[in-house]
Amino acid sequence: MSVRERVAARVEELGPMLISVSRDIHRHPETMFEEHHAHDLLTGILADRGLDVVRSAHGLATAFRADVGPGPGPTVAVCLEYDALEEIGHACGHNVIAAAGLGAALAAASVVSEVGGALRILGTPAEEGGNGKGLMAADGALEGVDAAVMVHPGDRDLTHMTTLAACAVWATYHGRASHSAASPWQGRNALDAAVLGYTNVGAMRQQLAPDQRVHGTFMEVPKRSNVIPERVTARWVARGRTATSMADARDKLVACLEAGALAARCEVDLEVTAGMSQVLDSGPLVERWVANSARLGRTVGDPEQVGHVYGSTDMGLVSRLVPSLHPVIKLAPEGVSIHEREFATAAGSETGDRAVLDGALALALTIVDVWTDPELLPAAHRAHLRDCAADPMEVVMPEPHTRA
Repeated sequence: MSVRERVAARVEELGPMLISVSRDIHRHPETMFEEHHAHDLLTGILADRGLDVVRSAHGLATAFRADVGPGPGPTVAVCLEYDALEEIGHACGHNVIAAAGLGAALAAASVVSEVGGALRILGTPAEEGGNGKGLMAADGALEGVDAAVMVHPGDRDLTHMTTLAACAVWATYHGRASHSAASPWQGRNALDAAVLGYTNVGAMRQQLAPDQRVHGTFMEVPKRSNVIPERVTARWVARGRTATSMADARDKLVACLEAGALAARCEVDLEVTAGMSQVLDSGPLVERWVANSARLGRTVGDPEQVGHVYGSTDMGLVSRLVPSLHPVIKLAPEGVSIHEREFATAAGSETGDRAVLDGALALALTIVDVWTDPELLPAAHRAHLRDCAADPMEVVMPEPHTRA
């Protein structure tokens, strides 16, 4: 058998285990930085198959790393995600991402010495708001990596997710406490400042570009109605299709929040997180994914023609550092969006199982393409340079204490 045939046979052999892993993680949803069950499950499987696994890698308790090789050829990183959402579980299908990535890694590892490549398996926690990949990259997780790949589920097969650049803005309003009945004129109401900021954003939304999004919520609010509140905290997110568009939305948001404080005669401290890039999907890698998916009977569409799956992800930072692949694989009926309860149900269904197996094989074959085609990686690096230059963004590595 050829290398590709052996990879396909390996995925088929691993199939029952991969489905079991996906279903197990789905039954045990864990939010960001708390993914202990998934961490132990995945690292145990890798260790049982003879891989040298670093548990709690790169300073994160639920991250892990395993290196296979090294060979003289390119090093490809496979990213596994496995955190869930509060209340609605795996409504983003990260159980499928983890199992498909595990299958791709084990299948590719079975031929890595023969083709002379190298593989890095990265368990990346806290994608849902914790910037796990950014924290790991800041600790050297991508050093020596030539390309990074993963697959994300959705309601259709797409060349890429339509990712939005994003940043968070934490606004802490400071006023002056006073009794609401006895001496209200002596107070300065931090809640009024926050509400005025919220109202300003609502008015400003009319002027947002079609690709921009601004949304937020109150995180810390007063508990008593007879005391003028002196402190309120809100968290906001600004998004855009490009880093430039996101920065424009962020500046508009900041002006609204500051104006609310000014009107209420309060002060506001703004903590603006480092921007999260949109994913710069590598065209040459995407082409191989499309071809490998077609062999499995999946027709991969262009989002501009068949509809978008929107989101923001810490894979965006990875894609600023190395050529990256982040396509969408169908597991839910069309029209069922990620972050919906119906999507969580689909992620634990038979269609989710099929996405695990097809995703594992298409990813593994794409990794083999990087190792065996001497033209593919140089083409990916040239495209990466063009993409970064087209929408430049300073890559700021997050500090461990950074709030997302």
